Amino acid sequence: MTEQTQRAKELYIQFLGHFLNMHKAGVLKEYKSFEIPREVELEWLQEWATEHVKQLSIRDWDAITILESISRNYQDSWIVEKVASFASRNIMSADSLVRLIYAEKMLEIIRSHNQVITKELLFQGCKVAVQILEDVISQPLVIDPGHELKEHNLKDKRALNSRAQQGIEEVKVLINS
Repeated sequence: MTEQTQRAKELYIQFLGHFLNMHKAGVLKEYKSFEIPREVELEWLQEWATEHVKQLSIRDWDAITILESISRNYQDSWIVEKVASFASRNIMSADSLVRLIYAEKMLEIIRSHNQVITKELLFQGCKVAVQILEDVISQPLVIDPGHELKEHNLKDKRALNSRAQQGIEEVKVLINS
């Protein structure tokens, strides 16, 4: 990889392919000067997504947040499959806040991919999200050290349940659209 291509990749990944954010940061002109084909950009996003799928964790939501951002510019059904699969196997042992955030991020990823996923995958992903959200509502509030409700505009269990219920309502909209 040439030095220019490496610089272009660094910029593209740093901004997750968001040209508006590159423009705001004053680097869009530099990036455009490299004349990177869209196919190469998509390869970079796929590499980045693959790396973050491997980093999914119940301890935090950094990887799923990055996957959510990537999904705005790169849609591929395997991202929905991997996130739903990870969540269905692992997320129920996470604390209440992590479960809520994962479900919300999953719904955003599904929404971003809605045009490229099958109805079966849509239903599968939504089913996992609803199971997580219903679990958040039905189970007692459990928050691990380092996770704060206030950081996510939540005051108490009632606010957490309200957000979970909003997520369930979003699933109904997604499925009926």
